[in-house]
Amino acid sequence: MHLKVGDLIEDSLDERVQLVRDQACGGNQQIPLFCSEDKSRRTEYCNVDLLVIQDGKISVIVEIEESDLKPTQICGKFLTSALARYYIHEKEGNMPIGMQDVVTFIQVVDASNLERLSAKPYQWKNLESSIEKILPIKDSNIVEYRLFTDLELKELVNHILEWSYVASNLKR
Repeated sequence: MHLKVGDLIEDSLDERVQLVRDQACGGNQQIPLFCSEDKSRRTEYCNVDLLVIQDGKISVIVEIEESDLKPTQICGKFLTSALARYYIHEKEGNMPIGMQDVVTFIQVVDASNLERLSAKPYQWKNLESSIEKILPIKDSNIVEYRLFTDLELKELVNHILEWSYVASNLKR
């Protein structure tokens, strides 16, 4: 699913928007996020699956969950990203790339192995709503949270395209 999501997003974005993909999504690197401009193990908070960089700043963070679909895992990925401030990697000359004033965090969860009457989709929608209610988090540029299933990939791509074109005009 990682590769499928990476390919769908890559094929949809225009050349003015940069998509950074981790290895699972078809890239050749990890995507570390740091809490400061100091690149070190002490300041690295997480690695994400995809980043959309527009106008030299992060506008979209994407995390894909295929196996651990519990709320604790989902919230943990969101919170560590919300606490981070910069993407720093040698492919970018180790120059810190900060976040736009408004960033969306998107999680994609794999619903393909769920039992037919599983409560997970309802739990995920409740989780999405609960996270949205606490945004924006103080000192974080993430102002929107969205959760999509693997059955909603067209909606996911449309949302990223809309966000990449309007994010620069949004105000907190």
